[in-house]
Amino acid sequence: MIVSVTRSGGFAGLTKQGELDTSSQPDADRLEAAVRELGAKDLGTGRPQPDRYVYRLEVRDAADATAADATHHTVAEQDVDATTAWLLDRILS
Repeated sequence: MIVSVTRSGGFAGLTKQGELDTSSQPDADRLEAAVRELGAKDLGTGRPQPDRYVYRLEVRDAADATAADATHHTVAEQDVDATTAWLLDRILS
């Protein structure tokens, strides 16, 4: 599974991007479970607030999958729970 994240917004309006291939990670099962939870729960309003981040995630099942095959999620900073925060940190670190 390939997970790409773009974080935008915040006080300075900076953008940060990251990508992670879960298959190459020792904790792939935990990472993939966290990704699956994104689609199984309400992630909140998704409406940005001043000086807060917005995260846009793209999830592909394999490295050769196209963007058209991807699943997309948008998460506002105020709606990030502990599991999602851990996932975002792993991808953006």
